[in-house]
Amino acid sequence: MKLTDVVNRINGNVDRFTTDLKYYIGGEHFDSNELEITKKGDLKENLGKLGFKFHFAFQDRDVIFMARNPHLRKAGMVHFSGLCSDASYILRSKDENVITQEFLAVMLQSDCFWDYCESHKVGSVNFANNWSSIANYEFDLPPIETQIEIAKKVWAAYEVKQSYLRMIAATEEMVKSQFVEMFGNKTTKSTLDEFAEVWLKGQPFKKDSISSTGITKCIHYGELFTKYGPIIDEVISSTDDIVFRPSTSGDILFPASDVTPDGLARCSALMCDNILLGGDIIILRPKQNIVPEYLSWAINMQKEQLLKRVTGSIVRHMSAKGLKTVAIPTASIDDQKHFVDIVRQADKSVFELKKSVAAIDGVIKSLVNEKL
Repeated sequence: MKLTDVVNRINGNVDRFTTDLKYYIGGEHFDSNELEITKKGDLKENLGKLGFKFHFAFQDRDVIFMARNPHLRKAGMVHFSGLCSDASYILRSKDENVITQEFLAVMLQSDCFWDYCESHKVGSVNFANNWSSIANYEFDLPPIETQIEIAKKVWAAYEVKQSYLRMIAATEEMVKSQFVEMFGNKTTKSTLDEFAEVWLKGQPFKKDSISSTGITKCIHYGELFTKYGPIIDEVISSTDDIVFRPSTSGDILFPASDVTPDGLARCSALMCDNILLGGDIIILRPKQNIVPEYLSWAINMQKEQLLKRVTGSIVRHMSAKGLKTVAIPTASIDDQKHFVDIVRQADKSVFELKKSVAAIDGVIKSLVNEKL
């Protein structure tokens, strides 16, 4: 069975300036390896930045496949209507007695499908899948009863996962509310340079000197706040001209580049030694009587101040000098510790919830790939 035998690609020529549709989706609204597309943009507020190719109208329960960068595995069902561009293929069952929309969304999560997309991508820099190759994807179509059974199991697991994610979001909002309750009305504030030493300096490390330090990990550019790594040998083998700064337990890290309203990376209180910091990463080293986790949260809560100090039109950059002038609430050491106790309890809950989310992802992956 080929995809085009049972599924239509929906075309259209909707005028985005006159349509009654409220939303649009672009590549930034897809999450990798997710059954559902829940993010969206306001169409009327973004007419100026949308290209003329945003004229394809989708409807509730359509499945949308992002044609660009198939390695990101972006495809999912929508539960709202709106517009997308020709970079997103709108897929709709020709007959739901033959293939259901819910099963179609599940099928597009399979490793077999994405392996096919990778092997049929075109382009030398900006990889993409042409509709002709996606239309010719061949698969075994189960009977409708089996489709419904598989889809029910996968979507049920997905809904449980979403409930855990909502609990994580609620926990994080609770901590933010607690911060505002404890410190939001404080009139006494100080600039960051009174709370910590702030600098953005480095020194070159040679391969032979690094190997003698016992340091095995680094944080480098975009990997900041997502993971420690890679192994230091992998980094230094790529260049002899890299500059790092060694961290100390309790340091707070701040990304100096790509500081945008939507991408403002969260500060991180680094609680371990023997990590080298590379790229544009500002170090804040708390002074005496300052609890690192409190300071990290206090910085994160000053988004408006931070964005006012960002410079650059293409690469949005934060300087150490600008960061020093951010004002945060002055708090007693007892209040800092009390707040940090709340944060740590919340972090424990979030950690357990994330473990559950990961386990459910494993169940979903197993269900999809064993059945399809």
